[in-house]
Amino acid sequence: MIFIPLPFVAALALLLLLIAMLRDRELVRQHWPFIVVIFLCAVQSGLVGLRWGYDIKSLRMLSPVTASCLPPLVYLGFRNLIHRQNRSSSPALWSVALLPFLMAALVFFAPALLDPALFAIFIFFASALLFMGGAGPDMLEEARFDAAIAAHRALLIAAFSLYFSALFDLAVLLDASWSGGKHTAFLISNANLIGLFLIGLTALVASNALAVPLPEGREEISELSAQDQDVLLRIKTLLDETRIYQNENLNLTRLARKSGIPARQISTAINRVSGENVSRFINNYRIHEACRLLRETDLPITTIMLEAGFQTKSNFSREFRRVTATTPSLWRENKGRAA
Repeated sequence: MIFIPLPFVAALALLLLLIAMLRDRELVRQHWPFIVVIFLCAVQSGLVGLRWGYDIKSLRMLSPVTASCLPPLVYLGFRNLIHRQNRSSSPALWSVALLPFLMAALVFFAPALLDPALFAIFIFFASALLFMGGAGPDMLEEARFDAAIAAHRALLIAAFSLYFSALFDLAVLLDASWSGGKHTAFLISNANLIGLFLIGLTALVASNALAVPLPEGREEISELSAQDQDVLLRIKTLLDETRIYQNENLNLTRLARKSGIPARQISTAINRVSGENVSRFINNYRIHEACRLLRETDLPITTIMLEAGFQTKSNFSREFRRVTATTPSLWRENKGRAA
């Protein structure tokens, strides 16, 4: 029987995810950190399979180099979901270039430091991700409103996946010290796959949250300040008059440009007055529009979903049930009486 290591199966699944992302050519330029992440996860899984499935020992020098690229790329990808004006200076970009050279140097001159170095890299960027996500979904201003919550969850999962990978590196280090590496093959061939696969999946989810870019100069930002109630009133008026919530690519940055109010001020006002984040606030409008279309038209539910501003059935169904406590089909049958 032909032996196919489990890491090869994971590598194939990750490559399929990569192909799915590459189909959308318009967003490849913005997606590039996540695309590289998924590609490197697939490569890393393949290297693990070759090294520990077929005992190709020469690959042990390459695996730490590719692994060191993953944390800064994951951080950089999620950082692209933050509006440029609000991005703090970060070592992520230069880390992608410098860390592989550092790890390559350790491979040749200080191999005993490889596992501690990888542990430190994964812990640092996992903590940076958690710090970034501490402000909630509204921090991801470049994410579409219907996908911002999912992207924020993906960010948290990615952070804990990096922590998991760091603990895995620590386990390998301790195993080498305590048992001479007796369990290293099992740890690397199995536990590592969980972290790599979760990182790949979160990269796919987060990359799909990016809004389609608009041409430069389409909208201008003006600086306005107002009290929370006034800000909320102006946003509601804008939504009622322009119905821009029906734009599936609407995000906090574009809402700020349309309203002439800084994004952070909008987020703060909506949170304080309504007790909800901006994504849910906008999705409430979309669900009310969907209910109107369900009540007044005979359009298919999928068409109504798109007309209301949603892109995926899963988001639409989840938000519809959150607002109405029922499904679109049942709501239509009762013509709104169940709401």
